[in-house]
Amino acid sequence: MAGREPTTLLDQFIAAARDSDPEETGEWLAALQACVRDAGAERGLFLLERLEEQAQQLGIVPHVQPYSAYRNTIPVERQGRYPGDLAIEERLTAIVRWNALAMVVHANQAYGELGGHIASYASAAEIFEVGFNHFFRGDGDGRNADLVYFQPHSAPGVYSRAFLEGRLSEQQLANFRQELSGPGLSSYPHPWLMPDFWQFPTGSMGLGPLSAVYQARFMRYLEHRGLLNTSARHVWGVFGDGEMDEPESIAGLTLAAREQLDNITFVINCNLQRLDGPVRGNGQIVQELESLFTGAGWNVIKVLWGSDWDALFARDENHVLLRCLASTVDGQYQTLGAKDGAYNIEHFFRQDPEVQKLVAHMSEREVDALKRGGHDFRKLHAAFAAARAHQGRPTVILAKTKKGFGMGGAGESRMTAHQAKKLDVDALKAFRDRFALPLSDDDVTNLRFVKPDADSLEMRYLHERRAALGGALPARKGAAPVLPVPPLEQWGGFALHAEGKEMSTTMAAVRMLSALLKDAQLGPRIVPIVADEARTFGMASLFRQIGIYSPKGQLYEPEDASSMLSYREARDGQLLEEGITEAGALASWIAAGTSYSVHGLPMLPMYIYYSMFGFQRVGDLIWAAADQRVRGFLFGATAGRTTLGGEGLQHQDGASLVMAALVPNCRAWDPTFASEVAVIVDHAMRRML
Repeated sequence: MAGREPTTLLDQFIAAARDSDPEETGEWLAALQACVRDAGAERGLFLLERLEEQAQQLGIVPHVQPYSAYRNTIPVERQGRYPGDLAIEERLTAIVRWNALAMVVHANQAYGELGGHIASYASAAEIFEVGFNHFFRGDGDGRNADLVYFQPHSAPGVYSRAFLEGRLSEQQLANFRQELSGPGLSSYPHPWLMPDFWQFPTGSMGLGPLSAVYQARFMRYLEHRGLLNTSARHVWGVFGDGEMDEPESIAGLTLAAREQLDNITFVINCNLQRLDGPVRGNGQIVQELESLFTGAGWNVIKVLWGSDWDALFARDENHVLLRCLASTVDGQYQTLGAKDGAYNIEHFFRQDPEVQKLVAHMSEREVDALKRGGHDFRKLHAAFAAARAHQGRPTVILAKTKKGFGMGGAGESRMTAHQAKKLDVDALKAFRDRFALPLSDDDVTNLRFVKPDADSLEMRYLHERRAALGGALPARKGAAPVLPVPPLEQWGGFALHAEGKEMSTTMAAVRMLSALLKDAQLGPRIVPIVADEARTFGMASLFRQIGIYSPKGQLYEPEDASSMLSYREARDGQLLEEGITEAGALASWIAAGTSYSVHGLPMLPMYIYYSMFGFQRVGDLIWAAADQRVRGFLFGATAGRTTLGGEGLQHQDGASLVMAALVPNCRAWDPTFASEVAVIVDHAMRRML
């Protein structure tokens, strides 16, 4: 078995250590066991934390790595009873899996290299089905649905389920990736292409996690300002482990913890593999992500091993199995995952005599059937339920899966799994047999979709579960109430009648914003957003006028408390002061600009930023905003190549207008006079609201 070299300082200390006094060691361990038995797990955890603190104070180790043992976070005795019908859910999952596979394979056989992905959804099917059957809430009678950010490469599985629900036709499935020429389906979640289906675009890696955090934050913003009760809604984000390498994926983690956003849960599909190879061939991505999220302040739940492993762990009194699992790197896990039970016995379990004893009673077939936690409904449900109930912190579920689960030699845990788009007939038949699908050889050869009779147990169960959760999902509603726009003279008259008074367009825009905020109807719906540049743009007066949003209010007396422009934070503050993060500010702008569809509550976000930190810095997010039909203003202040002369070429922005013009539903203007700004703002508000 390939071991993991001791790389961290703590690993090196432990590797070098020798048990010079086994009797004393036994006494320590017995004392801990007695403490947990008599006083409970919380007391045991308290003692361990104090020992860790003492170890650091004594200089034994400068820092203990913030990750736990390589096993499930929730023990068997705490996972609870599974509330669903496992047999029916397994049959439904098999059908959804097949239809997703058949959709992609058919498209590539019939129309050439259209692309699409099979292996991602194959690894995440149980994750999605637990969500759809038990947790992802629909709209019900209003706009009460949970917000779900779907792993983009798993879109075929979402389409496959919607087909069973009667929301998509067989013709649409047959036209996967051909949505422009007729009734087809887009490759990834695209609200622009499928405006009644997808709510959020996630196809550009990294933007989904960042956007999810700021959507959860914006829901709290709406609630704290008394505009909307969002307490019953939850944000779920299903993402890939490889995607977490994108800087945007982790850019919002500390914000979520700092603002105690317990209304968001990430589910990271840890199938250990990206397009070219292992995510961390020589390490363990699960442990790395646990360290990352723990350090950021998140509640972490690991789902690594299925129920079949429970008996093995129960007999592993000396934790030899646990140590072997912890020392196996992900590259080796992928090799083991691609091989059969005989290989796993020989190359893993027989590497340690004590570990071998644990599986001595098991056949090769039984060892081969041992599942990872992300493919176990019971383990996943326990994790989802714990995440939904957790208070005070956001939660991440790290679910270990197999890339291409069920694809056998054609793709299961294979290096080429992500690129697999075609399977031969033998591989398709093996898939059918593995999941006991009701398909003849002719059905398999012709890639026929499976849809049970309407009165079958499976179809009744599927519809009953979605009805109990509030209806279909994903679903997007574009209709929203109309917001009245105040007369132009009321807030822009100074610009229309300047009478020779000179003013910059930036200052004029800020003055208009300040006046609009005072309007009784529109004012509360405006969301001013800045990325640490309010004073630069003459917006400091807004600090006192409308307050800076902070869920904790203001726990200190600001240094400038006596000033007319003092820095005032408030729980019901209106200004979103995002700090030095243009990506975060734009994610807030997207959350506010989609409120009309997500919440049925039209808002008017106005993000004012240094022009050169706009399109050329966060252009990908702007395209994502366009895709989901955001409504709002982007003010690129101090624009032009001569505005900031002497600060370097990057600060002399003369290209943003060209970039903006390339986005089809972005209306770009370059006003020279304040009166032009007023007319543009008036026209845009009437069009958007």
